[in-house]
Amino acid sequence: MRWPLNLATEAAKRREERLGSSGSELERKYRIALALYVVLAVLVWFTIGEGKVSIFGRMIEIRWVPIFIIATFAFRTVMAMQADRVRRSK
Repeated sequence: MRWPLNLATEAAKRREERLGSSGSELERKYRIALALYVVLAVLVWFTIGEGKVSIFGRMIEIRWVPIFIIATFAFRTVMAMQADRVRRSK
């Protein structure tokens, strides 16, 4: 067995071959994930009551706390997808 001269290049080629066929599947999973974040946020909005909590000295409706957490996960998902698109475009 002969080893390639540049293992990193060989690994990148194999990864690109793998991602080339599953790129559309990744896009589909991305859209589903964002839709589920929206569904979860709507469920939180209508499930949690209208109580208030003090955060950094300001009174905030309690339902905004989990909405913020869900939005953080959605933002992370969007950034990961953008990074993957940049990696695939090279």
